[in-house]
Amino acid sequence: MSHDALVGNFNYPTHYRIGAGRVRELADACCELGITRPLIVTDPGIVALDWFVPIVSALDAAGLAARVLSDIGTNPDTSHIEAGLTVAAEHETDGCILIGGGSAMDAGKCIALLVNNPGQVLDYEDSGDNWKQASSDAILPTIAVPTTAGTGSEVGRAAVIVDPRHHAKKIIFHPRMQPDLVLADPELTLGLPPRLTAATGMDAFAHCFEAWCARGYHPMADGIALEGMHLIAAHLLPAFLNGDDAAARTHLLMAAAMGATAFQKGLGLIHALSHPVGGVTGLHHGTANAIFQPYVMVHNRPVIEPRMARMAQAIGLEGERFEDVLDWTLDLRARLELPHTLEGIVEEDAITQLAGMAAADPSLATNPKSCSEEEIQRVLQKTISGDLDP
Repeated sequence: MSHDALVGNFNYPTHYRIGAGRVRELADACCELGITRPLIVTDPGIVALDWFVPIVSALDAAGLAARVLSDIGTNPDTSHIEAGLTVAAEHETDGCILIGGGSAMDAGKCIALLVNNPGQVLDYEDSGDNWKQASSDAILPTIAVPTTAGTGSEVGRAAVIVDPRHHAKKIIFHPRMQPDLVLADPELTLGLPPRLTAATGMDAFAHCFEAWCARGYHPMADGIALEGMHLIAAHLLPAFLNGDDAAARTHLLMAAAMGATAFQKGLGLIHALSHPVGGVTGLHHGTANAIFQPYVMVHNRPVIEPRMARMAQAIGLEGERFEDVLDWTLDLRARLELPHTLEGIVEEDAITQLAGMAAADPSLATNPKSCSEEEIQRVLQKTISGDLDP
């Protein structure tokens, strides 16, 4: 199927439009949502790209008073949200346009949440009924324009924000944080650097994989996770090798959204470890997920092994054993030129601290196998040394 035929409009899990050139619908989309003074939340790398200025110019030509906020870091922390709220208030913004990868998406969703609601961003950490402090009606309308195919934050109801006091990543949640509309245009992802293509693609794969393996009954999420893994298995390496493969880029955008939809079922130890390691070291989240995945697979093997046959079929393997899936995962990661271990990234004297943070991460609650803090320390140790023995 040519990339010209890869066009779709969906209403699940939110209003979602995918296809080449869909970003040209942005001005009309703002009008549909009643946005007249949009705040464009993005990052410095996006602002420097050739296609960014024409997007802003098109909004201006439509009579929309757009303001650009581009000072968003790779791992946004509370200071980015506070600065964004100041800019939003000065601009009297009535809606947000989120253009970028997970960092811009997460920061923009938090800004939209807090402009007209009380408290600070960490007050809405995903714990208990914290989200009920906010009025759903007061959350600004948002349009998400993803430029990477990884986090799937464009369809998510949560955001990840760093607490700089402890270098800890916190999950911020509200059921109405999900953007009102997604414009997924693969043309904005063409030429994404290979290493970032690899890391974001493995992030999406980890979302699908952990959702598939997570404890609990959710056949809808299971089906979405399997198809998401199928798309990534078929199209991630081609996009890595040829950044201008528009069809592969379209499929990866779809798979990223599918991963974020599927993990409503749950995540697991991969993310519970990646969150603190990324928060403390600054390691890209997708790269961290790619490093941890095989070690967590080995740890979880006694519980997840029965699910590997269905997964092997979905990703096109001839064999259906746990070993077949593990070997394929290791081979894909190597072909994507991603690291095999945490050596040189995490020192052994940090294991105790990181394991404690992982044990407290909410992602761990749905890991298929219960984990003690000592077991988490062992997985960390093996990930540093490269030991895949049980």
